[in-house]
Amino acid sequence: MAVDRLGHVAIQVADMDRAKAFYLGLGMRLVWDAQDWAYLSAGADGLALLGPDYKAAGPHFAFHFKTREEVVAVHAQLKSEGVAVGGVHDHRDGTASFYLRDPEGNWLEMLYEPPGGIPSNQGSDGDPG
Repeated sequence: MAVDRLGHVAIQVADMDRAKAFYLGLGMRLVWDAQDWAYLSAGADGLALLGPDYKAAGPHFAFHFKTREEVVAVHAQLKSEGVAVGGVHDHRDGTASFYLRDPEGNWLEMLYEPPGGIPSNQGSDGDPG
């Protein structure tokens, strides 16, 4: 198993509406919109906006894998090497991942992204549903 690509960056924001408007104004596309977080894309790359009420993780960057089994395998490998890793979780957007810190203390996410990318909960006009 190997990292497929460096995937997304997640940043903390104080005002979700203001942050979404800014990044949409730069030409990004809203893929997932929830009360506590949003995901925007620019081609194959993404930006996750973590709102003040988001508790699952803090700012991080993600390595994407082609299969869920690869994520489980890298989880087992890191754990066997003594690296402190969180559990593998299936997420509401169809992805599966776990979090850890690198040796410098930066948060990482090891993420399975379904074929075709992170599914959208947005209609074709950019509105939810």
